Amino acid sequence: MSTDEETPFDRYRQQVDRPLSRLFREYGLERKPWLVVGLVANLLAQMASLLPPVVLGSAVDALFRGDAQYTLPLVPQSWIPQGTVEQFWFSVALIAGSFVAAAVFTWIYGVVANFFAHGVMHEVRSDSFEKMLRLDAAFFDDKQTGEVMSILSNDAQNLELFLDDALMNGTRLVAMVLGITAILFVLNPQLAVVTLAAVPVMIAFTWWFMRAIEPRYEDRQSAVAEFNTRIENGISGVDLAKTTASEGYEASQVRDASRGVFESIMAVLRLAYFYRPGMELLAGLSFAATFLVGGYWILFGDLRVGVFVTFVFMTQRFVAPLAEVSSIVDQTQNAMVSASRVFGLMDIPVRIEDDEDAVVLDDPAGSVEYEDVCFDYPDLLAEMAAEAEAESDAGASPTAAQADGGTVAGADGGDPFGTADDEDGYVVEDVSVTADPGDTVAFVGSTGAGKSTLCRLLLRLYDVDEGAVKVDGTDVRDIELASLREHVGYVSQEAFLFDGTIADNIRYGRFDESDEAVVEAARAAEAHEFITGLPDGYETRVGERGVKLSGGQRQRIAIARVVLQDPEILVLDEATSDVDTDTEQRIQSSLDALTEDRTTFVVAHRLSTVVGADRIVVLEDGRVVERGTHDELRERDGRYAELWNAQTGSV
Repeated sequence: MSTDEETPFDRYRQQVDRPLSRLFREYGLERKPWLVVGLVANLLAQMASLLPPVVLGSAVDALFRGDAQYTLPLVPQSWIPQGTVEQFWFSVALIAGSFVAAAVFTWIYGVVANFFAHGVMHEVRSDSFEKMLRLDAAFFDDKQTGEVMSILSNDAQNLELFLDDALMNGTRLVAMVLGITAILFVLNPQLAVVTLAAVPVMIAFTWWFMRAIEPRYEDRQSAVAEFNTRIENGISGVDLAKTTASEGYEASQVRDASRGVFESIMAVLRLAYFYRPGMELLAGLSFAATFLVGGYWILFGDLRVGVFVTFVFMTQRFVAPLAEVSSIVDQTQNAMVSASRVFGLMDIPVRIEDDEDAVVLDDPAGSVEYEDVCFDYPDLLAEMAAEAEAESDAGASPTAAQADGGTVAGADGGDPFGTADDEDGYVVEDVSVTADPGDTVAFVGSTGAGKSTLCRLLLRLYDVDEGAVKVDGTDVRDIELASLREHVGYVSQEAFLFDGTIADNIRYGRFDESDEAVVEAARAAEAHEFITGLPDGYETRVGERGVKLSGGQRQRIAIARVVLQDPEILVLDEATSDVDTDTEQRIQSSLDALTEDRTTFVVAHRLSTVVGADRIVVLEDGRVVERGTHDELRERDGRYAELWNAQTGSV
C-alpha cells in the first residue's frame, strides 16, 4: 500500500509487536488450565500412538525370530512376563491399550482445545466490537466498515483455526519428533542419524518460508478487507447504482477488488505449493535413506529385523507430521497477520472519552453556550508521526504513543484521515452562541457552513480545537459522556433504524419503556397512524436500515425515539427533510409542543420551519454572519433575507 493510501488503521497495525504472544498474554492466560490440559492430553495421545511400533519390533525379534531378549525402552525388565505366550499376550494388550489411550486422549484434547479456542475467540470478537463502538466518530468518517467486518469475521476465523488446529498440530509435531528421535537413538544411534539427517534442512527451509510468505499474507488480508468494503458499499448503494444506471461500474469495482483477492491468494499459494512438495520430498528422502541403509545393515551387518521394522514404522510416522508443517506454518502466518489487524484495531486510541474527574450531568436546566469555538479536521497520519517522533525524542518506545495518540475528525465536508489542508482554515471559526433554558436556536446557512458540526460538538462526537461548548456552565469535556448524551436528544437528517420491529426502534436507548409509552411517543411524532395501518402494526419488522419504510416514515420513528427519550436539550438536524409538506406541518406542530420547555437547536434548510425560533444564527464558511429573530433578520435585508427570498419567491 502506498503512503498516500495508508490509513491510521494500517499505521497501528504495523506497530503491533509479537501479535500471537500478545494474543496468549491478553486472552489465553485466563484460560491457561484448559490450554494445559489440552496440551498434556495431546502429548499423551502422541506418546501412546508411538508405542505399537516399538512393541511390534520387540515382538518380531523376541517372539517370532527368537534371536533377542524381549525388552522395551524405559520399561523395567521386571515388568515384562518371562514366558513366550505371556509375552505375546502382553504385547497384544500393550498395542490394544495404546490405541485405546490414544483415542481417549485425542478426544480429551479435541474437546478441550476447541473450548479454549472458541472461548478466546468469543472474547476477541466481543472486545473488538466493543472497541469499535468506543472509537471516535472520526474513524467511521473514513468509511472503514469493510475493515471492521473483515476483522470480526475473517481475521477472527483465522485466529480460531490457529488456536484450534495449528497450535495442537504443532504440539503434536514437536511431540512426535522428540518422541521418535528419542526412541530411534535408544534403538540404534547410527541409523537414527541417517533417518534424522534431513531435519536441519527442513528447519532451515521452514524458516525461509515463514519469512518469505508473511508479507504475502498481509497483502491477502488487505485485499480481502478492500473486497469487503467494496461489497458493503455496493449493497448499501444499490438504489443509487440502479437509478444512475451504474450497475456496470459497481460490478467492475467489485470485479477489480475480487481480482486483487485472487492475485494475493495466488501469490500465497505459489509459494506454499513450492514449500509443501519440498517438505514432502525431504521427508520421503529420509524414509528412503532409512530403508536403504537399514536394509543394507540387515543383509550385511548386525541390525536386527525388529529394530529395522520399528525404524520403518517410525519414519512413516515421522513423514506425516513433517508434511503437515506447511499447513501449520500457513495457519500460523495467517494468524500472525490477523492478530496484528485485531490488535491494530484495539490500539487505535479513543480520545473522546471521560476525564478522570468527569462530572455527572444530573437534571440539567438546559443552558448551552458556544464560547469562541474553533474546529478543524486535522491530518491524523501527520499527527501520529509527530507524536511518535516526540515519544522517540523523549526516549520512549515506538509503541508508547499508542496509548495517547489519536485525534478527532468529522462530518460536514472534512476529510478526517489524512487529506485536510491546514491552510484552508477552520471548518467552524470563532462561533459564540448562547441558548438559555427553553430557548430554540436555529442554525441556517449554505451547505457546508458548519451547522451540523456545531450540533455534533454539543454531543461531543468531536472535541473543539479552541474555545469551549458548555452545558449549564460546565465544559462538555468535563461531563461524563453517558450522562451528557442521555440529556441531549438528537435527530439527524439520515434517520437510522435497526433491523427489528418498529416498537424496538422507538424504544432503542430506553429499552425498559412500556408499550403505552411507545405508542404515546409515536402519536407525538405523527407516526401512530401509519404504524397502525401496517399489517403487524408496531411489531412490523423494518428490514436492514429500515428499507421497508419510506424516508418520511423512518424520520417520524426517529423523532418518536427522541420523544420517548424525553431529553432536556433537543437537537433537530434537518429532522423533517424527508417528509412531505402536510406531514411536516403536523410533525412541526408536535415538535412545537415538544420543544416548548426544552432547549432546542434546529438545523434547517427550509427556513419556514424556523420562523418561530427565539434566535436564528446564520453561518457562512464556518463563521456567524448574522443573528436575530426571523423578523429582525428580514428587516436587515442581509444574508438571511436573501435565503428567505430565494425560498419563498419574495422580491
